[in-house]
Amino acid sequence: MKRVLVTGADGSIGRAAVDGLRAAGYDVTGLSLRYDHTSTADRALVGDARSASDVAAALDGVDAVLHLAAIPHPSLGTPEEVFENNVAATFNVLAQAGQAGVGRVVIASSINAFGVPMNVNDVEPAYYPLDEEVEADIADAYSLSKSVDEQSARMAWRRWGTNVIALRFPLVKSREELFRFRTMVERDPSGMAREGWAYLDLRDGIRAVVAALESSAAGAHVVGLAADDILIDRQTDELLREYAPNVPLRRPVRGRAGLVDTTRARELLGFVPQYSIHDEDQVVFAVTT
Repeated sequence: MKRVLVTGADGSIGRAAVDGLRAAGYDVTGLSLRYDHTSTADRALVGDARSASDVAAALDGVDAVLHLAAIPHPSLGTPEEVFENNVAATFNVLAQAGQAGVGRVVIASSINAFGVPMNVNDVEPAYYPLDEEVEADIADAYSLSKSVDEQSARMAWRRWGTNVIALRFPLVKSREELFRFRTMVERDPSGMAREGWAYLDLRDGIRAVVAALESSAAGAHVVGLAADDILIDRQTDELLREYAPNVPLRRPVRGRAGLVDTTRARELLGFVPQYSIHDEDQVVFAVTT
Protein backbone atom coordinates (compact mmCIF):
# COMPACT_ATOMS: atom_id res chain seq x y z
CA MET A 1 0.00 0.00 0.00
CA LYS A 2 1.50 3.29 -1.13
CA ARG A 3 -1.31 5.78 -1.81
CA VAL A 4 -4.46 6.23 0.27
CA LEU A 5 -7.54 8.21 -0.72
CA VAL A 6 -9.09 10.05 2.24
CA THR A 7 -12.60 11.38 1.69
CA GLY A 8 -13.79 14.08 4.04
CA ALA A 9 -10.16 15.15 4.11
CA ASP A 10 -10.88 18.57 5.61
CA GLY A 11 -12.97 17.29 8.53
CA SER A 12 -11.53 17.11 12.05
CA ILE A 13 -10.74 13.40 11.82
CA GLY A 14 -9.92 13.73 8.13
CA ARG A 15 -7.20 16.35 8.66
CA ALA A 16 -5.64 14.29 11.44
CA ALA A 17 -5.83 11.15 9.30
CA VAL A 18 -4.11 12.85 6.38
CA ASP A 19 -1.37 14.11 8.69
CA GLY A 20 -0.99 10.70 10.34
CA LEU A 21 -0.82 8.82 7.06
CA ARG A 22 1.73 11.25 5.66
CA ALA A 23 3.82 10.89 8.81
CA ALA A 24 3.63 7.10 8.41
CA GLY A 25 5.12 7.43 4.92
CA TYR A 26 2.03 7.13 2.73
CA ASP A 27 1.12 9.28 -0.23
CA VAL A 28 -2.34 10.74 0.31
CA THR A 29 -5.03 11.90 -2.06
CA GLY A 30 -7.53 14.07 -0.21
CA LEU A 31 -11.10 14.61 -1.39
CA SER A 32 -13.30 17.26 0.21
CA LEU A 33 -16.24 19.46 -0.78
CA ARG A 34 -14.00 22.39 0.12
CA TYR A 35 -10.84 23.12 2.12
CA ASP A 36 -11.12 25.58 4.98
CA HIS A 37 -7.72 24.46 6.31
CA THR A 38 -4.35 23.80 4.73
CA SER A 39 -4.06 20.13 3.80
CA THR A 40 -0.87 18.08 4.00
CA ALA A 41 -2.18 15.71 1.31
CA ASP A 42 0.23 15.68 -1.62
CA ARG A 43 -2.84 15.56 -3.89
CA ALA A 44 -5.78 17.61 -2.56
CA LEU A 45 -8.91 17.47 -4.70
CA VAL A 46 -12.21 19.32 -4.41
CA GLY A 47 -15.12 17.00 -5.06
CA ASP A 48 -18.20 15.24 -3.76
CA ALA A 49 -18.04 11.70 -2.39
CA ARG A 50 -21.52 11.18 -3.87
CA SER A 51 -20.27 11.90 -7.40
CA ALA A 52 -19.18 8.86 -9.40
CA SER A 53 -16.90 10.95 -11.60
CA ASP A 54 -15.29 12.83 -8.70
CA VAL A 55 -14.53 9.64 -6.80
CA ALA A 56 -13.35 7.77 -9.90
CA ALA A 57 -10.89 10.57 -10.64
CA ALA A 58 -9.69 10.63 -7.03
CA LEU A 59 -9.04 6.87 -7.12
CA ASP A 60 -6.32 7.22 -9.75
CA GLY A 61 -3.24 5.39 -8.47
CA VAL A 62 -4.89 4.63 -5.11
CA ASP A 63 -4.22 1.38 -3.21
CA ALA A 64 -6.66 1.84 -0.31
CA VAL A 65 -9.46 4.17 0.75
CA LEU A 66 -10.38 5.82 4.04
CA HIS A 67 -13.96 7.08 3.73
CA LEU A 68 -14.82 9.76 6.29
CA ALA A 69 -17.07 12.09 4.27
CA ALA A 70 -20.47 12.39 5.96
CA ILE A 71 -22.91 14.67 7.71
CA PRO A 72 -21.74 13.79 11.23
CA HIS A 73 -24.85 14.55 13.30
CA PRO A 74 -28.63 14.43 12.76
CA SER A 75 -28.94 18.09 13.74
CA LEU A 76 -26.86 19.22 10.75
CA GLY A 77 -29.56 18.63 8.17
CA THR A 78 -33.06 17.35 7.67
CA PRO A 79 -33.52 13.61 8.19
CA GLU A 80 -33.75 13.20 4.42
CA GLU A 81 -30.54 15.17 3.84
CA VAL A 82 -28.57 13.32 6.50
CA PHE A 83 -29.66 9.85 5.42
CA GLU A 84 -29.44 10.40 1.68
CA ASN A 85 -26.05 12.15 1.85
CA ASN A 86 -24.38 9.59 4.08
CA VAL A 87 -25.74 6.46 2.45
CA ALA A 88 -25.18 7.70 -1.10
CA ALA A 89 -21.61 8.81 -0.37
CA THR A 90 -20.63 5.53 1.27
CA PHE A 91 -22.22 3.37 -1.41
CA ASN A 92 -20.64 5.41 -4.18
CA VAL A 93 -17.17 5.25 -2.65
CA LEU A 94 -17.47 1.50 -2.12
CA ALA A 95 -18.81 0.94 -5.63
CA GLN A 96 -16.16 3.04 -7.35
CA ALA A 97 -13.40 1.44 -5.29
CA GLY A 98 -14.75 -2.04 -5.99
CA GLN A 99 -15.02 -1.46 -9.72
CA ALA A 100 -11.51 0.01 -9.76
CA GLY A 101 -10.13 -3.08 -8.05
CA VAL A 102 -9.09 -1.34 -4.83
CA GLY A 103 -8.72 -4.13 -2.31
CA ARG A 104 -9.08 -2.31 1.02
CA VAL A 105 -11.57 0.30 2.19
CA VAL A 106 -12.01 1.60 5.74
CA ILE A 107 -15.24 3.46 6.46
CA ALA A 108 -16.27 5.56 9.43
CA SER A 109 -19.23 4.01 11.19
CA SER A 110 -20.36 5.12 14.62
CA ILE A 111 -21.25 3.89 18.08
CA ASN A 112 -24.68 5.23 17.09
CA ALA A 113 -25.12 2.52 14.45
CA PHE A 114 -27.16 0.48 16.94
CA GLY A 115 -29.48 3.43 17.40
CA VAL A 116 -29.92 3.61 21.16
CA PRO A 117 -27.69 6.61 22.06
CA MET A 118 -29.65 9.10 19.92
CA ASN A 119 -33.02 7.39 20.24
CA VAL A 120 -35.92 9.76 20.98
CA ASN A 121 -37.69 7.00 22.93
CA ASP A 122 -37.05 5.88 26.49
CA VAL A 123 -34.82 2.92 25.61
CA GLU A 124 -31.59 1.51 27.00
CA PRO A 125 -28.85 -0.74 25.63
CA ALA A 126 -29.57 -4.46 25.87
CA TYR A 127 -26.39 -4.89 27.92
CA TYR A 128 -22.98 -3.54 28.80
CA PRO A 129 -20.23 -3.63 27.69
CA LEU A 130 -21.50 -2.69 24.24
CA ASP A 131 -20.22 -4.86 21.40
CA GLU A 132 -20.74 -5.11 17.67
CA GLU A 133 -23.68 -7.50 18.06
CA VAL A 134 -25.76 -5.45 20.52
CA GLU A 135 -29.42 -5.28 19.50
CA ALA A 136 -30.37 -2.25 17.40
CA ASP A 137 -33.23 0.16 18.08
CA ILE A 138 -33.00 3.01 15.57
CA ALA A 139 -35.16 6.14 15.54
CA ASP A 140 -33.01 8.79 13.82
CA ALA A 141 -31.68 9.26 10.30
CA TYR A 142 -27.99 9.50 11.25
CA SER A 143 -27.93 6.22 13.17
CA LEU A 144 -29.86 4.56 10.36
CA SER A 145 -27.36 5.84 7.81
CA LYS A 146 -24.48 4.29 9.72
CA SER A 147 -26.29 0.98 10.05
CA VAL A 148 -26.96 0.96 6.30
CA ASP A 149 -23.32 1.87 5.64
CA GLU A 150 -22.27 -1.29 7.47
CA GLN A 151 -24.62 -3.32 5.27
CA SER A 152 -23.20 -1.59 2.19
CA ALA A 153 -19.75 -2.72 3.31
CA ARG A 154 -20.89 -6.34 3.37
CA MET A 155 -22.47 -5.92 -0.07
CA ALA A 156 -19.21 -4.49 -1.48
CA TRP A 157 -17.27 -7.47 -0.21
CA ARG A 158 -19.76 -9.94 -1.70
CA ARG A 159 -20.09 -8.07 -5.00
CA TRP A 160 -16.54 -6.92 -5.74
CA GLY A 161 -14.44 -8.79 -3.19
CA THR A 162 -13.48 -5.51 -1.55
CA ASN A 163 -12.20 -5.96 1.99
CA VAL A 164 -13.96 -3.41 4.18
CA ILE A 165 -13.58 -2.48 7.83
CA ALA A 166 -16.25 -0.26 9.36
CA LEU A 167 -14.89 1.46 12.46
CA ARG A 168 -17.55 2.30 15.04
CA PHE A 169 -16.14 5.53 16.41
CA PRO A 170 -17.40 6.86 19.73
CA LEU A 171 -16.85 10.52 20.69
CA VAL A 172 -13.47 11.28 19.05
CA LYS A 173 -11.71 14.53 19.87
CA SER A 174 -8.29 15.95 20.64
CA ARG A 175 -7.16 15.80 24.25
CA GLU A 176 -7.91 19.49 24.79
CA GLU A 177 -11.41 19.14 23.33
CA LEU A 178 -12.05 16.05 25.45
CA PHE A 179 -11.29 18.00 28.62
CA ARG A 180 -13.82 20.65 27.63
CA PHE A 181 -16.41 18.05 26.73
CA ARG A 182 -15.82 16.12 29.95
CA THR A 183 -16.62 19.24 31.99
CA MET A 184 -20.02 19.50 30.31
CA VAL A 185 -20.81 15.81 30.70
CA GLU A 186 -19.88 15.77 34.38
CA ARG A 187 -22.63 18.33 35.02
CA ASP A 188 -25.18 15.82 33.73
CA PRO A 189 -23.79 12.31 33.09
CA SER A 190 -27.18 11.00 31.97
CA GLY A 191 -26.64 12.40 28.48
CA MET A 192 -23.92 9.86 27.67
CA ALA A 193 -25.26 6.91 29.65
CA ARG A 194 -26.68 5.12 26.62
CA GLU A 195 -23.27 5.08 24.93
CA GLY A 196 -21.44 4.07 28.09
CA TRP A 197 -19.57 7.39 28.49
CA ALA A 198 -17.30 6.14 25.71
CA TYR A 199 -14.65 8.28 24.01
CA LEU A 200 -11.44 7.95 22.04
CA ASP A 201 -8.48 10.28 21.93
CA LEU A 202 -8.03 11.55 18.37
CA ARG A 203 -4.47 10.19 18.31
CA ASP A 204 -5.81 6.71 19.03
CA GLY A 205 -8.47 7.24 16.40
CA ILE A 206 -5.77 7.76 13.80
CA ARG A 207 -3.82 4.78 15.07
CA ALA A 208 -6.96 2.66 14.62
CA VAL A 209 -7.41 3.98 11.08
CA VAL A 210 -3.84 3.07 10.14
CA ALA A 211 -4.22 -0.36 11.73
CA ALA A 212 -7.41 -0.99 9.74
CA LEU A 213 -5.84 0.17 6.47
CA GLU A 214 -2.82 -2.05 7.05
CA SER A 215 -4.87 -5.03 8.20
CA SER A 216 -4.80 -8.23 6.16
CA ALA A 217 -8.27 -9.25 7.37
CA ALA A 218 -10.43 -10.51 4.52
CA GLY A 219 -14.15 -9.81 4.28
CA ALA A 220 -16.34 -7.09 5.74
CA HIS A 221 -16.03 -6.38 9.45
CA VAL A 222 -17.59 -4.00 11.96
CA VAL A 223 -15.13 -3.00 14.69
CA GLY A 224 -16.04 -1.15 17.87
CA LEU A 225 -13.57 1.36 19.27
CA ALA A 226 -13.19 3.22 22.56
CA ALA A 227 -10.63 4.13 25.17
CA ASP A 228 -10.12 1.57 27.92
CA ASP A 229 -11.78 3.86 30.43
CA ILE A 230 -14.82 6.15 30.57
CA LEU A 231 -14.76 9.87 29.87
CA ILE A 232 -15.75 11.30 33.24
CA ASP A 233 -14.09 11.21 36.63
CA ARG A 234 -16.45 8.73 38.28
CA GLN A 235 -16.37 5.03 39.09
CA THR A 236 -18.05 3.02 36.35
CA ASP A 237 -20.11 0.79 38.61
CA GLU A 238 -21.32 3.84 40.51
CA LEU A 239 -22.51 5.48 37.29
CA LEU A 240 -24.27 2.32 36.20
CA ARG A 241 -26.15 2.05 39.49
CA GLU A 242 -27.28 5.65 39.15
CA TYR A 243 -28.02 5.97 35.44
CA ALA A 244 -28.51 2.45 34.07
CA PRO A 245 -29.59 0.24 36.99
CA ASN A 246 -31.70 -2.03 34.79
CA VAL A 247 -29.15 -2.70 32.05
CA PRO A 248 -27.50 -6.13 32.43
CA LEU A 249 -23.74 -6.07 32.96
CA ARG A 250 -22.09 -8.99 31.23
CA ARG A 251 -18.90 -8.77 33.25
CA PRO A 252 -17.87 -6.96 36.42
CA VAL A 253 -16.08 -3.62 36.07
CA ARG A 254 -13.68 -1.90 38.43
CA GLY A 255 -12.44 1.65 38.62
CA ARG A 256 -13.17 3.68 35.50
CA ALA A 257 -13.29 0.65 33.21
CA GLY A 258 -14.80 1.31 29.80
CA LEU A 259 -18.18 0.01 28.68
CA VAL A 260 -17.35 -0.82 25.06
CA ASP A 261 -16.00 -4.29 24.33
CA THR A 262 -12.97 -3.76 22.08
CA THR A 263 -11.99 -7.42 21.78
CA ARG A 264 -12.50 -7.41 18.02
CA ALA A 265 -10.26 -4.36 17.58
CA ARG A 266 -7.48 -6.13 19.48
CA GLU A 267 -7.88 -9.49 17.75
CA LEU A 268 -8.60 -8.34 14.19
CA LEU A 269 -6.51 -5.18 13.98
CA GLY A 270 -4.00 -5.59 16.79
CA PHE A 271 -5.23 -2.23 18.06
CA VAL A 272 -5.01 -1.28 21.73
CA PRO A 273 -5.69 2.34 22.76
CA GLN A 274 -2.70 4.15 24.24
CA TYR A 275 -4.23 7.38 25.49
CA SER A 276 -6.50 8.17 28.42
CA ILE A 277 -7.99 11.47 29.47
CA HIS A 278 -7.16 10.40 33.01
CA ASP A 279 -3.44 9.80 32.41
CA GLU A 280 -2.44 12.79 34.46
CA ASP A 281 -4.03 11.15 37.52
CA GLN A 282 -2.15 7.88 37.05
CA VAL A 283 -5.49 6.11 37.36
CA VAL A 284 -5.59 2.34 37.54
CA PHE A 285 -8.66 0.70 36.07
CA ALA A 286 -9.45 -2.87 35.12
CA VAL A 287 -12.07 -5.19 33.71
CA THR A 288 -12.54 -8.47 35.51
CA THR A 289 -13.05 -11.33 33.07
